[in-house]
Amino acid sequence: MVLMEFSIFPIGQGESLSPYVARTLDLVDKSGLEYRLTAMGTIVEGEIGPVLELVQQCLAAMATDCDRVSASVKLDYRKGGESRLDAKVQSVEDKLGGG
Repeated sequence: MVLMEFSIFPIGQGESLSPYVARTLDLVDKSGLEYRLTAMGTIVEGEIGPVLELVQQCLAAMATDCDRVSASVKLDYRKGGESRLDAKVQSVEDKLGGG
């Protein structure tokens, strides 16, 4: 299982990019993968194949009407790890409260 954090946005499409972000998030939502939208990107959890395929789909969708697209992708693999979207945050919060 991997956690993938990614952001993808068009270059040269003006100051407000939320319509493009919404288009990408719709694909993420329809993928069936667990995810969290943050102010700076989206975190997706799943097997590496479907997760990487999702990034490719998001890029292709954005490229339909954008001549230049920038993407940043970060992966965290953990053998046997599941439900880490919340567990990683909870682990840190537990340690903060346990002192």
